[in-house]
Amino acid sequence: MPNLSRRRTLCALGAAAGFRPPTARAATDPWAAFPDLLKRIQPPSFPDRDFDVTRYGAKDGGKVDNTPAFQKAIETANAAGGGRVVVPAGVWLTGAIHLKSNVNLFVAADATVRFNPDPRLYPMVLTRFEGMECMNFSPFVYALGQRNIAITGGGTLDGQAGCEHWWPWSGKARCGAPAGGADQKKARAALMDLAERGVPVEKRVMGEGSYLRPMFVQPYRCANVLIEGVTIANSPMYELHPVLSKNVTVRHVTVVSHGPNNDGCDPESCADVLIDGCVFDTGDDCIAIKSGRNADGRRLNTPSENIVVQGCTMKDGHGGVTLGSECSGGIRNVYAQDCRMDSPSLDRVLRIKTNAIRGGAIEHVYMRNVEAGQVAGAAIDIDFYYEEGEKGAFPPVVRDIEVVNLTCRKSKSALSLRGFKSAPIRNVRLRNCKFEQVAAPNVVENVEGLTMDAVTINGRPTA
Repeated sequence: MPNLSRRRTLCALGAAAGFRPPTARAATDPWAAFPDLLKRIQPPSFPDRDFDVTRYGAKDGGKVDNTPAFQKAIETANAAGGGRVVVPAGVWLTGAIHLKSNVNLFVAADATVRFNPDPRLYPMVLTRFEGMECMNFSPFVYALGQRNIAITGGGTLDGQAGCEHWWPWSGKARCGAPAGGADQKKARAALMDLAERGVPVEKRVMGEGSYLRPMFVQPYRCANVLIEGVTIANSPMYELHPVLSKNVTVRHVTVVSHGPNNDGCDPESCADVLIDGCVFDTGDDCIAIKSGRNADGRRLNTPSENIVVQGCTMKDGHGGVTLGSECSGGIRNVYAQDCRMDSPSLDRVLRIKTNAIRGGAIEHVYMRNVEAGQVAGAAIDIDFYYEEGEKGAFPPVVRDIEVVNLTCRKSKSALSLRGFKSAPIRNVRLRNCKFEQVAAPNVVENVEGLTMDAVTINGRPTA
C-alpha cells in the first residue's frame, strides 16, 4: 500500500474515531506518581540462617522423591523464625513445594529442581484457574496466606511439562489428548458454570479426572513476595501467577516454556508489583495482567493495580505486555518502560483484550521507551471482540492509555483498536512513536480521543 494512501487512510480513520490534535493531550504527567510507587515496592529480607535440604533427607540425582525433605526443611526454617532453605548443586526431584512465612527457597546456580509429573504429588488446594477460584491440583510452588516468602538463586526450576505430561490436558491440537482421552474441556465448562451460579468455592472440586493443569509458581493471598534470579522452564500452564497478593517483586527471572497457556508472569488481583529485568520466551503472553473472570471476578472485586514492568526482554509470545482477558475486577495504574521486544513469533507489543462478558475497567496504562524489532500482528492492539465479544451485559471500559517513545521496526499494522459503538475506547495517546515496515493500515473502530503527536508510519507523519 503506498505511503500516500496510508496517510489518507490514517487521517480518515482518525477523524472517524474522534482524532484530536496533540494539544488536546492530558496536561498532567501520568508518570508523576511513578517514583513513589517504585519506592513502595520493597522485597522482603530474611534472617541469616541456612537450612540445607540434604540435612532433612534430600537425595541428589533426580530419582528419589524429595517432597518430604523439602517440606521438612521449610517447616523447620519457618518454626525457627525464618531463613534460607538451600537447594545445593545437583538435580533434585520433588512434588509440590509449599512455602511458609519468612522462608527463602534458595536454588543454587548449579541446582535443578525437577517436578515429578505424577499428579498425585500435587494435593488439592485453593487456587485460581483462568480467573475462577476452585479446589484443584496444587501449583508446583505454592503459598497460601503467607508473608515474607521468596524463591531466589541462579538455579532452574523445571516443570518437566511437554507433550508426554500435562500439555495434552489442554486438548489443543499441538499435543492434544487422543479422542476420548484426558482433556480439560468438560471440567473447564463445569467450573465456569459453577462460578457463574455462585456455588461456594469449597464445592468447586476439580483435581483427579478433571484435567485442569496446575500453575507453576502461585503465591495466593500473600504479602511481601520475591522471585529473583531463577530460570523457570516447562510449565503445565502459567509460569508465575501471584494472586490476591501485595508487594510482589519478580526480578532477573528467565522464563522459557512454549506450551499451551504458558504465560510468563500473570499478576492477578494483585497490588504493588514490580517485574524487573526479566526474560520471557513463552507459548502465550509474556506478561498478562489479570483480575478474575466474569462473575467470579466481580464477586471478589479486587483489581490489579500499581504494576510496574521495566527493563524486560520479550521474545516469543502472544503479547509483550498484555492486560486481560480475565479483567472483571479491573486493572489500573500499569507502568511499562525500557523493554526490548523482538521475534517473528511475538504477536504484539501492547495488548488489551476484553469483552462484554468480562466487563471491568482497564485504565491508566502508560508505556514508554520500548524498542521492538518485529512483531507479527498490530504493535498496539486493543480488542473488545476477544472471544465472546458483544454478547454480554457488562460493557468493557478501556481509557487513558499512553504510549511514548515506542519504536517498532516491523509489524502487520501499527494500531488495531476495536471498541464497541455503545462502549468506545477512550483517550488513547501516542507520542514520539515510529513504526517501520508496516504492511497494512491501522484498524480504528469506535475510539474517542485518539491523539498522535510526532508519530510516523513507514516514514510518514500520521497527520
